[in-house]
Amino acid sequence: MARQQNDIANDPRARQLLRTLVSRHVRDGGPVGSQTLARHSGLDVSPATIRNILASMEDAGLLSAPHSSAGRIPTAQGYRLFVDSLLQIKPLGSVELERLRHELPSGAGTQALLGNTSELLSAMTHFVGMVSVPKREVFAFRQIEFVALDPQRVLAILVFADNEVQNRVVHVRRAFDPSELEQAANYLNSHFAGQPLAHIRARLLTDLRHARSEMEQLLASSVELAEQAFAPGKDDTSFDDVIVAGQTRLMGLQDLADLDRLRALFEAFAEKRELLQLLERTAKAPGMRVFIGDGTGLAPLEGMSLVSAPYSGSDGQVLGVLGVIGPSRMAYERVIPVVEATAAVLGAAFDPQP
Repeated sequence: MARQQNDIANDPRARQLLRTLVSRHVRDGGPVGSQTLARHSGLDVSPATIRNILASMEDAGLLSAPHSSAGRIPTAQGYRLFVDSLLQIKPLGSVELERLRHELPSGAGTQALLGNTSELLSAMTHFVGMVSVPKREVFAFRQIEFVALDPQRVLAILVFADNEVQNRVVHVRRAFDPSELEQAANYLNSHFAGQPLAHIRARLLTDLRHARSEMEQLLASSVELAEQAFAPGKDDTSFDDVIVAGQTRLMGLQDLADLDRLRALFEAFAEKRELLQLLERTAKAPGMRVFIGDGTGLAPLEGMSLVSAPYSGSDGQVLGVLGVIGPSRMAYERVIPVVEATAAVLGAAFDPQP
């Protein structure tokens, strides 16, 4: 079957017919017949010849005939060949690009940026928009303060370079007086502001090993407090998440008339864990990714597609992934430029370093 698909991909007439069939099916939603293709494909061939080519594409698994007397529709493999070999992508228009830049301005808080991003993806494509939230590990910290809650607990107030503030409770082995907490905070702020958390933890332990008597007590206190305050994932579960918007847009789609399918899809959106794993597959590969049907690996997304792209800071480090979920019968030439441009604008809107 792979050889048959390759032969079709190299046949100009078959390529043009598949391109026309996908375009008409996306536009009208129904099976496409040979008469329609004869009128709209631009090929000077008879309907009989078109039927023969369509039969070959059906044998290759690229098309299916939902009814014996009707036309054909693309399969997931047909969409895959179309996206990989036949799709003609144009850059996002200047008006839409300016809208993205206006709605995702530099300097906005991370949560606001990401919420706006998922909403914009949904509004501009009319499907579901989603974006994964960066882990705090990639952001530089700007300032820290410590406040004693009781002899066993200290509140650490962290301000990050993207203007987000987090409160983390640190459990300590002994009581710290206010002057010790102030000294530890001053030490961390003066020596480590502007550095990512993982780098700070490693530096602190190295400095402690090389410290001499006059600094050992201060360093030991700073390390004890910083170990928990800067720990990955500590009191930070929301930063290992996906923000989803526009789920209700799927309810009126012809492709999702089955209530059981729609219910399973909404449960997947609510659970998010599998969606996050799917997005993480994109984060490990450069550039755009298009998952079609079974290619997502998620049963609730059967008959659906995910168009996704990683977004990166100015240093090139991948911060997260964003994407659009909709039916496989989507206008990929419209959705892909939106996702690609949104990833670029979001990456430029904030930088985890100060």
